[in-house]
Amino acid sequence: MLFNSLDFAVFLPIVFFLYWFVFNKSLKWQNLLVAGASYLFYGWWDWRFLSLILFSTLVDYFVGVQLGKTEKHSTRKFLLWLSILVNLGFLAFFKYYNFFLDNFKSAFSIAGYELNANSLNIILPVGISFYTFQTLSYTIDVYKNRMEPAKDFISFAAFVSFFPQLVAGPIERATNLLPQFYKNRKFEYSQGVDGVRQILWGLFKKVVIADNCAIYANYIFENSDTMSGSTLVLGALFFTFQIYGDFSGYSDIAIGTARLFGFKLMQNFAFPYFSRDIAEFWRRWHISLSTWFRDYLYIPLGGSRGGLSMKVRNTFIIFIVSGFWHGANWTFIIWGALNAIYFLPLLLSNRNRQNIDVVAANSYLPSFKEIRQIGLTFSLTVIAWVFFRAENVGHALRYLGGMIDSSVFSLPQIMSKRIFILIPFFFLIEWFGRKGEYGLQLIGIQWPKPLKAGLYYTVFVVIFLFAEKSAEFIYFQF
Repeated sequence: MLFNSLDFAVFLPIVFFLYWFVFNKSLKWQNLLVAGASYLFYGWWDWRFLSLILFSTLVDYFVGVQLGKTEKHSTRKFLLWLSILVNLGFLAFFKYYNFFLDNFKSAFSIAGYELNANSLNIILPVGISFYTFQTLSYTIDVYKNRMEPAKDFISFAAFVSFFPQLVAGPIERATNLLPQFYKNRKFEYSQGVDGVRQILWGLFKKVVIADNCAIYANYIFENSDTMSGSTLVLGALFFTFQIYGDFSGYSDIAIGTARLFGFKLMQNFAFPYFSRDIAEFWRRWHISLSTWFRDYLYIPLGGSRGGLSMKVRNTFIIFIVSGFWHGANWTFIIWGALNAIYFLPLLLSNRNRQNIDVVAANSYLPSFKEIRQIGLTFSLTVIAWVFFRAENVGHALRYLGGMIDSSVFSLPQIMSKRIFILIPFFFLIEWFGRKGEYGLQLIGIQWPKPLKAGLYYTVFVVIFLFAEKSAEFIYFQF
């Protein structure tokens, strides 16, 4: 079920009504409703894969219970590896089987041998990368004694399948989300209003910015061999705004929806395109995934505690694994490696944490230095996104080669007046809202009610007038 669909527009109010007006006196029934609604939400896409979530839930619940009963080191380690192998086994089969098979066949072919094995027609279950990491975080945290095992199966099933963030995150930590299923929840008007406001801004980013940019980005990338350099630059910029609007829009809708039910999810984006260096960008982009890799991979590998060679090695591992997590294609691996290369000068000069606070914290406009830093970081990001969007490595290299052609000084072949109006509007809201958790949160908070309502009404009208037809979110494929 898509957030930007009529199905969800009917589904959400029904679940909301049942949650607050029918089952509000029973925490157990509320959690059961959340679990049931989540399975319906996911099954709307394809019922066949519900068994995968259920099996993963049963395994991790069983592992958690058994970990709570034993202190024997060997048994605890066996249970941890059982969870890791089951979860990553599913992920490896559905997402990476054909990739590894094709590369093995190529490697054998280069060596003069032919490997007789056929690729499988595998449908990737939507959201498998997200809920796999979420359940793994639970098992690892219980194993590390950072939290107690789940108290009951219904709460745990609701945590694993929680519909607002089930298919595209944020990837919640069990230590944050699971305890919220144990507490009685009361509807708070201010929290509900904040949730609706965040949903509104998320919808704007998805159906206005991302879906409009997608039309031109897709056309330019699919016909890149016939496009001028200036058009290719424009196409890369369109994709840059498309992927941000698409994914951060999904996150805003997910977080806002969770607030309607009394849950607090972690922030997943913090205005990354205003970053002054790549390190800051990665602290602000897909925060739930970046911090997951930091806590469950980078730190166990030794983090920054070792010498310089270990720091460099761990940095490359994190970025390359992050790229591979996004998809079974060399383009994603190169995208990750490229970001590691961007990060390297900051790491070597120990300047990777020099930009922690929000940019231009005490003024309306950035300084000249900040403009230069933001421009450079944004440009590096745009170049990396070409690998993320391209069909294969050859396509990405031809695309980038076309961008540095002399035709880059000509007028672009694709022009869109409304995009060039919508993006500045979006940009201004994001800039003036950069101190909040999402664009619209703090803007107009001190304004008179009619003026504030006018702003929200304007956003609503823009959505109504410029929304493109419902399209799937990019991150569903991951």
